[in-house]
Order: sequence, then structure tokens, then C-alpha cells
Amino acid sequence: MADGYMGKILFVDLTQGNIREEFAEDRLYQDFLGGYGIGARILFSRQKAKVDPLGPDAMLGFVTGLLTGTPALFGSRYVVVGKSPLTETWGDANSGGDFGPHLKFAGYDAVFFSGISQTPVYLFIDNTKAELKKADKIWGKDTWETESLLKDELGKDVRVACIGPAGESLSLISCIINNEGRAAGRSGLGAVMGSKKLKAVVVRGNQKVSLARESELKEARTKHLGQLGGAVEAFRNFGTCAGMNALVQAGDAPVKNWKGTALDFTSAAAISDQNVINLQERKYGCWQCPVACGGHMKPGTGQYTYPAEVHKPEYETLAAFGSMCLNDNLESIIKANDICNRYGLDTISAGVTIAFAIDCYENELISKKDTDGIELKWGNHKAIVEMTEKLAKREGFGKMLSDGVKRAAQQIGKGAEEFAIHIHGQEVPMHDPKRFMNYATAYLDATPGRHTQGSYGTKPASGLEFPAYDSKSAAGRGQANKMGSDLIHMLSCAGMCMFGLGFMGASALTDFINLTTGWNCSIDDLLKTGDRIANMRQAFNIREGVGTVDFKVPGRISGNPPPEAGPTAGRSVDFTTLRNDYLAARDWDINTSKPSKKKLLELGLDDVAETLWG
Repeated sequence: MADGYMGKILFVDLTQGNIREEFAEDRLYQDFLGGYGIGARILFSRQKAKVDPLGPDAMLGFVTGLLTGTPALFGSRYVVVGKSPLTETWGDANSGGDFGPHLKFAGYDAVFFSGISQTPVYLFIDNTKAELKKADKIWGKDTWETESLLKDELGKDVRVACIGPAGESLSLISCIINNEGRAAGRSGLGAVMGSKKLKAVVVRGNQKVSLARESELKEARTKHLGQLGGAVEAFRNFGTCAGMNALVQAGDAPVKNWKGTALDFTSAAAISDQNVINLQERKYGCWQCPVACGGHMKPGTGQYTYPAEVHKPEYETLAAFGSMCLNDNLESIIKANDICNRYGLDTISAGVTIAFAIDCYENELISKKDTDGIELKWGNHKAIVEMTEKLAKREGFGKMLSDGVKRAAQQIGKGAEEFAIHIHGQEVPMHDPKRFMNYATAYLDATPGRHTQGSYGTKPASGLEFPAYDSKSAAGRGQANKMGSDLIHMLSCAGMCMFGLGFMGASALTDFINLTTGWNCSIDDLLKTGDRIANMRQAFNIREGVGTVDFKVPGRISGNPPPEAGPTAGRSVDFTTLRNDYLAARDWDINTSKPSKKKLLELGLDDVAETLWG
């Protein structure tokens, strides 16, 4: 068994009710580290092509990272993987909190589900003992109620990842929640979990993660803890809400469903930094995090009521329900965030979908008759909250919105597609590539429309020497984006928070990985691992009949036409050129985005090469 891992993976057939464990080969870990690397490798090998993502042949995995649950700083993450019902591509969703480490402590690096249960169930793993238990009494409950009831039944020391009513009703923008507000948010994988009648995964354990050089690893933790960068204090004080106002003013945070500018939303400070912290009850941190950038809020006392301890909205949520909707009422955003957390909804997709509905209303494609009497106007915070709740419950007009903007636009018709801001079905996150061009290729990842999936913007954080991004050389642009993407892949699959890399630099990552495993990897070795992971995820999509070249970018994102005012006035992004530069750097065909046979063989993916090329 490789150090850093438990060495075992659990496979659960929900149709038959069978549970079996397998011992993983060391090469699986060495080649893919963990997270969606291992997830993509297993699903490509064991899931048939072109399955219905909500059908019995679809698999759903919960996978920890190499550093998850170890003394390495910021090693708290786990990833949910599967075919996305939202995009019909590879899907993954990353979450923090403490569920990931405790899945390892329960004895497993990962658990994969297939089939569909006849009745609602949950999986309970208790120190390597796994069983399926009836979930009839918790089916229909929200995520807070579910976690509370399971802890009452099984003990306060269990950790729970579950879906809410949105996942049960197969909302394509539903997600998986742990710790009452940490979300594996993107790709619509809550619907996959709901389709399987799987309400929750519950873990308890005290198994020890084996470490190759434990004393040196703890020394490295102390060393890097003392060298954390200056950005740490801002994150300790504010978390991601620190950037809300600044990013609006810089032209990064989208405004008015990507049609407006900072000039249209001059009150962003009302939902940013200190104003958010003024409503915070206490700080919150993921497992053994030295920064603790999250928070729990004071109870709502104004127009919006919510109990104490609801989670602080992160930047993406503040922008999605704030600047995107021209909404500067902070308590309404906290309320919308809490609705999404309890029902199990991706706040990015939910907020973008509400902004889309407002745009349709303002342009008279829909009326109060369609919206159940709700006046969906820009900045109408009461309407935003009311419609978010309807979306979560699939009630009235909310039912039309509950599968995201692409499908809502198809139902509304009348040219509503113009206002549906998505890439291949997934709502676009809260960063504008017209301001930071690195997001262009990140948004064309195998999981389209994802701001966390690789970018040149990691240069300051990593301390690596990237090729010059602003070079007129196509090769330089492509290599810079490829390198940034590979870095993010290895970071995510190692189970480390991406902010952690920014606080420490790449040397900490190699230190932690080598001391945990006993390997002797250079950063170049790990970047090659990232390249292998990228090719594995891309191969999954190609086998599904989807490629990067199929991802269409809305004109509001690319600047077609360019904005006439604001911080990005006159700017546009040539997505086609940047995409082709990136594909060439990866040795993927610029017409099909299919990885070359040479590249796949070079990375040791012989079976993948055989499948794609014969």
C-alpha cells in the first residue's frame, strides 16, 4: 500500500445492494494522485460510453486526495465525480470542510456507486464496516435536518455528505452538501445522487493515514506555516468576501447578467468585506486549516429571518446574487445562500439563473403572469429571494428555472437564449476573461464553465516560471495556459485547497507530497501527472462525443461586441485563437480536440489510446 493512502476503494451496487472493497494498485495513486484523477481513470475504465447520467449504468464517486487527512497544510478536500447531467460531459465538484479527511479515517480513499436503489438509502461507513441503511425518514428533509437526524441516530462524531430536496427532485443545478454549507457545487452531481435514491454518505473512523516520513512532514508543516504569505491575513479577517467590491470595480465581477459594468453597480461595498463581517457570528475553518476563511453568521433580524450559524456567503455567491442581479441587500444574499445550502443547490448556477430570469422579465419575454406574480426587476431583493425559494422547491415558475439557464431558455423561447449565460449548459462563474484573460481557457476545461480549472493566473501563487502569457507567440500562450492547468490538476487531485498554494508556493506542495509518500518527485514530475489527468478527463469527453471545440462562448463573455463603458471598455477575447493555442500545446487536434495517440502513449495511457484510436 502506498504511503499517504488507505489503499482501499469501496464499490457499491445500489441496484443489488452489494458492497465490495478493492485494494488499489500503487500505480493508480502514482499516476493520478487522487480526486478527479483517480475518478476519471476509474469511470473511463468501468463506465460504458454515452450512458444516461441519471440512469443505473452511471457511476458516482466520492474521492479523497493524496494529502487529504495528513499533516500537510490545507489538505482537507474531496471531490465528487460522475458524468454531468447538466453538460453531458465529464463532471466533478470539489468541497472542503472535514468530510474528506474522515472518509479516509473510515478506511477508504474513495467510494463509487452504481445502479439505482428501489427505495431511499444512505451508506454508513464505520471504521471500514460499510452498510446500506434505509433513508425513508430523512428523504425529503433538507441538508441541515438530514445531518442532524443522522447524528442523532449514529452519534455526533459522524460526518455527513448529503443531498437536499433539490437533488431528490433531480434539479440539474443541485449539489452535495457537507458541514451544513460546504458544497461540492458544480456539474449537477446532486441530481445523479438523487437519481440513485442515495440520500447521504456517512462516515466515522479513527484509522491512521500511513506516512512515509512523519516526523519530517510535521517539521515541514511548521516551516511552511511560518512562511505563509501576506494574503493570509486578509483571508483570516474576511475570507473570499474581501474581494467583492474590488473585483466589481476592476471589471472582474460580472454585473447585470454580464451586460452591465461597475458603473451600473456603484453600491458593491454594501455586500463586501467589512459589511459582511459585521454580520458574522464566528469564524469557520475546514479541517485543521490555519487560516479559517469561512464564517457562521448572526441570526437575521431584519426583513429576512434565518437562524444563527448559517454559513457566510463566499465571493461567488455574493456576485451571483449581488452584482449579477444589481442587488446590494446583504441579508437577502445571506438568505438566498442559506436556501441553496439547505435545499442543495449550486449558488453560482442558482444566482445566474435568477439573473437570467430578471433579464427575461425586464425585456418582456415573461410577465408577472408567468412568474407567479413576482416582479422580477433588477435589484428587487425580495423577488430574488422569493424566486430562489421557488426554484429550490420546483414550484410554479421556479420549476422552469430549476434545471439552469440553458433549459429555461429553451422553454421560454422568444430569443431568451441571448440572456442565458452558460458554456455547454453550465452557468459561467463570477470572473470576466475580458479583465483576466486566463479564464478563457479555464472556461473551456473538460468541465466547461469552471473558474477553478486551470489558469495562467496561478503564476504569482506557485512561484513557477511560466512562459510569457502576453507574448505574441502562439506557443508561448498555449504553453502558459497548459502549465497553469496542469498545476491546478495536480493540486486538486492532491486534495489541497487552491488558496493554500497561493499562501505557500510550489515548493511546499512537493515537500508535502514527497514526505507523505516517500516519493522523490520534482515539480516537473508532478506537472506531467497533471498533464496525464487532463488527458484522462479529455478522453472521457471525446468518448462521449464531445470536445472542447463544441463549447460555445456567449458574446457577453467574450466581448462580442466589446463593452462601451466601464473597466473593460473596448475589450474582447479571441476565444478561438486562445483555444487553438492551448490545444496545440497539449497535442490535441485543433479541429476535434482529441488527444493524439502519441501523447496518450507518452503518458502511459495505452488502453485509452487503443479506445480512442484503435
